[in-house]
Formats: sequence, structure tokens, C-alpha cells
Amino acid sequence: MMWFSALNPILQAFLATCFTWFVTAAGAALVFFFKKINKKVLDTMLGFAAGVMIAASFWSLLAPAIEMAEQTNTPAWMPALIGFLAGGFFLMLVNKFLPHLHIDSPSGKASGIKTNWQRSILLVLAITLHNIPEGLAVGVAFGAISAGLPSASLAGAIALAIGIGLQNFPEGASVSIPLRREGLSRRKSFWYGQLSGMVEPIAGIIGAVTVVYMKSMLPYALSFAAGAMIFVVVEELIPESQIDKSTDAGTIGAILGFAVMMLLDVALG
Repeated sequence: MMWFSALNPILQAFLATCFTWFVTAAGAALVFFFKKINKKVLDTMLGFAAGVMIAASFWSLLAPAIEMAEQTNTPAWMPALIGFLAGGFFLMLVNKFLPHLHIDSPSGKASGIKTNWQRSILLVLAITLHNIPEGLAVGVAFGAISAGLPSASLAGAIALAIGIGLQNFPEGASVSIPLRREGLSRRKSFWYGQLSGMVEPIAGIIGAVTVVYMKSMLPYALSFAAGAMIFVVVEELIPESQIDKSTDAGTIGAILGFAVMMLLDVALG
């Protein structure tokens, strides 16, 4: 831990998001052992991811943003509100234009602009869309450490990275296993599954660089990441976990995910 704390926040953000990418790859590696995944198990996994992201949005992002704003002459609610809405609307635009396909949806139901891209590419892009705000959130959290504010701690940033990593495991599996079921080889399914997490280190570096060199933007950046994550939860994760007739699995997963992330952030942060 000592060696990690001595690193530049941008490098910390890069290493932390490499960890979350690695967990995505670990989840995608389940394709080497399973060709199918029980729908209730998948719903629980998606619900867990949703719960983690909801908890992280408040404890790791919005709450610190409000606390930071209180230490300035800016009204405490303003950065949180503006950043949160901006993050949500940004992801809405990306969702509207980026071609992607939801899990178990027919190819004709792809979202975004019309394209002839393969179904496998569209599935990867759907999870990649999830991972943009996750990587951004981790990057901003580590970049915030350079501001020297009490609410931005290394332990809190690590807790967020662990939480995001935990919920990335099912996301990797939710790409690779459906692709394997559709006839792709195990290697190709794994490759596409882990590929969806590659965007996180990129988004993490962008987030960290932004707040390190533009510290006045920190509360807005934290809130932006929160808004983007909540959009993903409401638009993608919760609906997908509730498609099946038995919705208890997704609901229980969400409760557990929220509890785990809350525990990590409060205990470590």
C-alpha cells in the first residue's frame, strides 16, 4: 500500500482501472467453463452490478462533491446538480447514437444509429457503454486525491475501484457466455468479453487528468460520473434484470450489491 500511495494520482487511476479491466476479463473467462448461464443467475449478477453503481454514485461521488462545494463560495447543491444532470444527458446522447445491442435482444432491436455491424460487436458495445462512466468514476476519485481535501481519500478511491471491479465480473460473463451460446468459439467469446472492459483505463486516465489539472471542476466531475452511472443503471441494468417473470433474483442482487458497496465505502473510505 505504501508504494501505491506514493504514485502520481494519474498513475494510480490507471492501475486501478487496469484492475477493473482485469476483473472484467476474469468474468469473461467463465466462457471456458460454461456455455450457458442460468437466467436467474444472470439477473442476480445484473442486479448486483446495479446496486453497486447506485451506492457508489452517492457515497463515492455525490457526497464528496457536495462536501467539496460546501468548502467554497459556491452553493453546495449547484455542482452536484449540474454535474449529475450533465452526466446523465451525456450518456443519453451516447446511448442514442452508439450502435449497441442489449443481452438476449434480437439483432433487429439494436439501439443507436442503424448499422450492419455483427451482433457480437453490438453486444460488446452495450457493455462498453456501461464501462465508460465506471472508468471515469474511478479516475476522478483518484484524481481528487491531489486536491488535498479530507473527503477525497486514497482508501475511498480504492474502495470504489474494488466495488466497480466486483460488478465488472458479471458484466464480462454477460458478454462472453451469450456469444458462446450463439456459436462463437470460446477464445473469440472471451476476447470480446474482456474487450468491453478496455475502455475503463482510457476513461480513468481522462477523469484523473481532468481533475488534477482543473481542480475547480472536481465537484462537477464527481457528479458527472454519478449521473452517467445512474443513467446506465436505470436504462440498462435494472430493466435487463427484470425481464424474466421471476424478478426477485435481480432485486435481491441489487440489494446485495448496494450493501457491499456501502460497506466498502464506509469501512474503507
